[in-house]
Amino acid sequence: MKDQDRPLADRITRLPRAFEKDRGAETRNSVPWASGALAELLEGTGGSSPYLKGLIEKEADWLEIAVGHPETAMFDLQSGLASTGSAELPTALRVAKRRAALLIALCDLGGAWSLHEVTGALTRFADAASQAALEDAIAAEIRRGKLPGATEDDIPTAGGMVTLAMGKMGAFELNYSSDIDLICLFDETRFDPDDYHEARSSFVRATRKMAAMLNDLTGDGYVFRTDLRLRPDPSVTPVCIAMEAAERYYESLGRTWERAAYIKARPSAGDTGAGARFLETLRPFIWRKHLDFAAIEDAHNMRLRIREAKGLHGPITLPGHNMKLGRGGIREIEFFTQTRQLIAGGRDAELRVRGTVDGLSVLAEKGWVPDDAAAALSAHYDFHRTVEHRVQMVGDAQTHDLPKSDEGFERLSCLMGMDRSALEAELGQRLTEVHELTEGFFAPEATGALDSLPEALTGSDIPSRWPTYPALRSERAGEIFQRLRPEILRRLGQAARPEEALVAFDGFLSGLPAGVQLFSLFEANPQLIDLLVDITDVSPDLGRYLARNASVFDAVIGGDFFSPWPGMAALRAELAAQLEAEKDYERRLDLTRRWGKEWHFRVGVHLLRGLMEAEEAGRAYADLAEATLAALWPVVQTEFARKHGTPPGRGAVVVGMGSLGAARLHARSDLDVIVIYDPLDVEASDGRRPLPSRTYYARLTQALITAMTAPMAEGRLYEMDMRLRPSGNQGPVATSLTAFKDYQKTQAWVWEHLALTRARVVAGPSELAQDVEQFRTTLLAQHSDAAHVLSEVAQMRARIAAAKEADTPWEAKIGTGRMQDIELFAQAASLIEGKAVRQTGRALRMADWLDQADADALTKAYGFFWALQIGGKLVSDAGIDPDSMGPGGRAFLRRLTGCTEGSTLAERLMQHASEAGTVIDRHLARYQTTGDSHEEG
Repeated sequence: MKDQDRPLADRITRLPRAFEKDRGAETRNSVPWASGALAELLEGTGGSSPYLKGLIEKEADWLEIAVGHPETAMFDLQSGLASTGSAELPTALRVAKRRAALLIALCDLGGAWSLHEVTGALTRFADAASQAALEDAIAAEIRRGKLPGATEDDIPTAGGMVTLAMGKMGAFELNYSSDIDLICLFDETRFDPDDYHEARSSFVRATRKMAAMLNDLTGDGYVFRTDLRLRPDPSVTPVCIAMEAAERYYESLGRTWERAAYIKARPSAGDTGAGARFLETLRPFIWRKHLDFAAIEDAHNMRLRIREAKGLHGPITLPGHNMKLGRGGIREIEFFTQTRQLIAGGRDAELRVRGTVDGLSVLAEKGWVPDDAAAALSAHYDFHRTVEHRVQMVGDAQTHDLPKSDEGFERLSCLMGMDRSALEAELGQRLTEVHELTEGFFAPEATGALDSLPEALTGSDIPSRWPTYPALRSERAGEIFQRLRPEILRRLGQAARPEEALVAFDGFLSGLPAGVQLFSLFEANPQLIDLLVDITDVSPDLGRYLARNASVFDAVIGGDFFSPWPGMAALRAELAAQLEAEKDYERRLDLTRRWGKEWHFRVGVHLLRGLMEAEEAGRAYADLAEATLAALWPVVQTEFARKHGTPPGRGAVVVGMGSLGAARLHARSDLDVIVIYDPLDVEASDGRRPLPSRTYYARLTQALITAMTAPMAEGRLYEMDMRLRPSGNQGPVATSLTAFKDYQKTQAWVWEHLALTRARVVAGPSELAQDVEQFRTTLLAQHSDAAHVLSEVAQMRARIAAAKEADTPWEAKIGTGRMQDIELFAQAASLIEGKAVRQTGRALRMADWLDQADADALTKAYGFFWALQIGGKLVSDAGIDPDSMGPGGRAFLRRLTGCTEGSTLAERLMQHASEAGTVIDRHLARYQTTGDSHEEG
């Protein structure tokens, strides 16, 4: 038998004691049908709660049946309201409320229901009561013809009006004598503009009638004290307002406490579908896209204001202590949970749960709260709420204060079924621990004043300029930074070269447009200051990038920032899931940009901190680019198809060329791609604005380029280069599979086949991708004339040398024996062997005609130049010049290239270039002839 089918008598696990034994006996005598543990439960309840004693005696006959199946009885109470006539409804609501209050209290006191079940039952009854009252009020408006265009069919959805349950009601956490907080809205889109004012007046009347029906005290009592003051600007707005007006208010004037309130918001009566749509429009207001550590100070200030207003300052003393608002109370646990949710909920939708205990659980699971702290706060929350219920059960009073008298504490301990001294000891211990666990989060101890600059920075006037910077001009930013300043200066003073670290940090700070959010992030996570000092010391250029994109620091706090690289498949799946959850196209593009920046930053930090070597980082940057294209390509197609129909035929694939195809990118790489499509025999698309297949795919490709390169609020994703497509800039931006094959077989130059050795499909349908790859491998396998290939390569090399000269002696890519030279030679090796190998090192090692010593020399040189390239691009976009870099940058490049103390970067560079150039010169020397470099097939 399931618990909900079992009688209450069989589920009792604890019993209250009768504080007034004679009243307990009177209660027991009023229910002669009760026996055993059930009779003891009723006796203990009536002997300690005058309010419940009266209910037991008044509802004894109903209670005899209800205790047999408590859940069924609650369901019947709620469902009965829906069929009650208008004249009888006010009385029926009050009778149902007192019966619900009695049965819920007995299931609570007897331990038959958990706290979650108790608060859920209270909330579901509140939902049913407010739905019944709202329907009745709206029905009267409709029958009087006061709600434009509405009929009786609109009564269940209240003609487009909805009540949003806020606070504890929204989270199914109502307390025993709770009032209910409602925001009443109507969907103005259901009405003609000319009818707007009449409709609003009708909804205002209905709201007032509903509230009065629930709130007014009659001879039968009341239903729920109803508070409508959480609506926008309640002093000047009507009790029911249009959704559009509410949305405008929150977008322009909404405050942190209102964001926190909406964490628990839930449509509870009326047009719940419209209510759900309204809450969805508020999602960007409630859940910020970046980590919002500034919410901590907002919540802390709110706590202080509440304490000041209620006179709740001072140490914890039990007599009269407010279990809700006092130190260590319920509100501190709720604020702690909601603030943590506000901080990170914009980035992680799984944190957007309404319940406090549920919120603590998911915060612990996601690493935002330690497991032991979450478990302790959850246990304290349950205990606090249980005590709160017992305090309220005594006289059905909306109070949260512990008793002030000995008699009151004795009565409370009887209702709790505990010894008084044990109860007081447990209360003191739990309140103290809650305060200790939460106070440090809201008001961390100051790092300590720094009266003067660290010795290493003495004499610098740089810190004196900081108050003039844009990020510090707001009063709040200045206050937070003043608390951070001693720690920042202390850590700068501990850098290897403090003065240069200070200059680098100053460059970051001067470029920061705003400071509140970032400074709040640093204050809550001081370890980020160390990371920032490291980054700016090594790369002032990267520091300036961080000033413009400070939100990337969010990723460091996520918990797995320093974990091993997840790989392309995991990245693609993560981005695809986030894109699926966001329906607006432009927001999808901005989301992709934010996501990409954070992962890009992660690779850079891993490289700087030595968690990745140059080869790993190159692969990681390529994984990121491929995952972005693979996840975004279907999104672009779906958006394009809205107007022009689904892709004709088999669709299109994006082929990565050059470094993307070889899966080796650096921090500033653009993406070389071509698009190949297969329309089969389909001549045009089938959308509302159909396009010929060739035009369709050309414009679809342009849409992808725009999606990747357009400067949006979050910047660009990548620059795209399409020049490696057939016929280069003269050819169409997308090529059909048939045309691509024909061109490669009959018209392509040798250099185009060399480029094809590195080609790799990175996005698009798998079947078409397999066909493209099969053609590539088959085509490249046909080259076996080493003399012809190397002759062409020799001529290409000469033209490149004539057209491009290295900008500086430190050039890693261009020049004899450097990266591009070695890559070209490796592509030739791949083409000659006919094995279509993409990676430079593998291609060199598999060439039978290249001896081991030569292959090793080229491979080592390539590794050195790649390390110099990826490190240099991370440090600066102005080119590699160790002489103009700070010592941090030089040390980073030396470590990355494996340069020992016994040699300099310049010596290693010249040595590798010379050795590699000599090898390539020797193998190409006999093929450096003149002639037509065009090859047909």
